[in-house]
Amino acid sequence: MENNAKIYVAGHNGLVGSAIVRALHQQGYTNLVLKTSRELDLRRQADVEAFFAQERPDYVFLSAAKVGGIQANNTYRAEFLYDNLILEANVIHSAYLVGVRKLLFLGSSCIYPKLCPQPMQEEYLLTGFLEPTNEPYAIAKIAGLKLCENYCRQYGVDFISAMPTNLYGLNDNFDLANSHVLPALMRKFHEAKITNADQVEVWGTGAALREFLYVDDLADALIFLMQHYKGTEFVNVGTGEEVSIKELALAIQAVVRYTGELRFDASKPDGTPRKLLDTTRLNQLGWQPKTSLKEGIEKTYAWFVEHYATLRGR
Repeated sequence: MENNAKIYVAGHNGLVGSAIVRALHQQGYTNLVLKTSRELDLRRQADVEAFFAQERPDYVFLSAAKVGGIQANNTYRAEFLYDNLILEANVIHSAYLVGVRKLLFLGSSCIYPKLCPQPMQEEYLLTGFLEPTNEPYAIAKIAGLKLCENYCRQYGVDFISAMPTNLYGLNDNFDLANSHVLPALMRKFHEAKITNADQVEVWGTGAALREFLYVDDLADALIFLMQHYKGTEFVNVGTGEEVSIKELALAIQAVVRYTGELRFDASKPDGTPRKLLDTTRLNQLGWQPKTSLKEGIEKTYAWFVEHYATLRGR
């Protein structure tokens, strides 16, 4: 990407989108097109087509999505399927119509089967049943990457897809009802600390294994893929390392310096037993993550404390 190229970051206020914007600025890209969801509702086809016809961006990072944790995915199943299907289809098709030079679509590791062999290789897609609690979101994301793949095949465009693992970092969603496990635990520990609560409840048994990637590392990987990758196959983005939810909770507890007890509620769902990405394809291209889990938690907690009074979901 040339430094003066016009770049549209869809979803720039979200966890991933804001990290992409930070990384682009740090790398000297200044010609960015940014629209909030109030300014441009990506679910409205006519509005999206008009926006692309007017702006004609050279590059597109499609990070906009309706996202949430297990509870949100399982509660708002129709919204997670419809909203994500319609917005990604509108953006991808509009990008094709105006001749966008390159588009990168963001998926999610939940696209893989619930009982997928580990670590999960890109070739394992659609080889088994999905995790029921987030099946609608996963189906929408699978549709998005298949749109990119088949627009490439039929129209010869350069639309690529990246599949990140579980993400966390600055500007995360810390709403206890709708957030993912790491920010939810961070907020629980912080509020337990300031209220002197005796214990913190953690959903599930704590045995489920997860991989976590600091979102600024993801942004760096996405810009790297924009510059160095072309192909119809999607690319996993992760660390290649996993921890149990119990180990994660203990790590966050240590950073927050909460001294109470942990109680695991086994009546709540664990979700997929294990989710570790095989990142061989990305590593062979020459990219590696830079931020350890401990360092990432420390940076995220520092940001959380600074913004606690005005956090989304408060």
